[in-house]
Amino acid sequence: MKTFVAVAVVLGMAGLAAPLWAYPPAVGILGKSNSCLACHANNGPWTNQEKTIVDILDKETGQSLRQSDGTFLIEAKRGQARTVVTVIGRGKGDAAPAPYRNAWLYVDPTQIGTSSLSKFAPGWAVNLPMSCRIVGDTVKGYEGAAVTALPMTIRPSDDARDATLQLQVMLTRGESVKGKPTEGMLGNYFERTVRLKVLD
Repeated sequence: MKTFVAVAVVLGMAGLAAPLWAYPPAVGILGKSNSCLACHANNGPWTNQEKTIVDILDKETGQSLRQSDGTFLIEAKRGQARTVVTVIGRGKGDAAPAPYRNAWLYVDPTQIGTSSLSKFAPGWAVNLPMSCRIVGDTVKGYEGAAVTALPMTIRPSDDARDATLQLQVMLTRGESVKGKPTEGMLGNYFERTVRLKVLD
């Protein structure tokens, strides 16, 4: 019994000394990486911006929150929940093979490097700031497109202030090699600016 315990302790300590690899996205969470490109290659066939879909929709109305300058604006009353839908993928009629899996992360760049596990804007409660989802969702207005769509609910607390986020997106196909994330997977990286505004 003593031998078993000793072996378990040694193996556990060896595990603590091993490098940490994480997926889906871990920008700024397990380390100080500023974007997905710290681990993944930007080597996929989806470079044509005209066919790339990155949109944020109001869940209730289905309307896009994209502004005239290309940024997105999410407004919420203090203490009240607001749900949006993140839509990512490629448009109908794309000549390139469809991505298989999309990953995305909403991150406040000012929080990278801090001790907080959440890298979302301080004072804002959020239920799903990151995800990794297989393509195949159906979204009104994007019929025939190869997309993922998932809701995210936010709620500004008493401490919340207006903030600016990065929406970091990767369209991918294939699988990363464990410990060698730049191998075995094709991917393209995109970034969008998202502004959070508190309505008092």
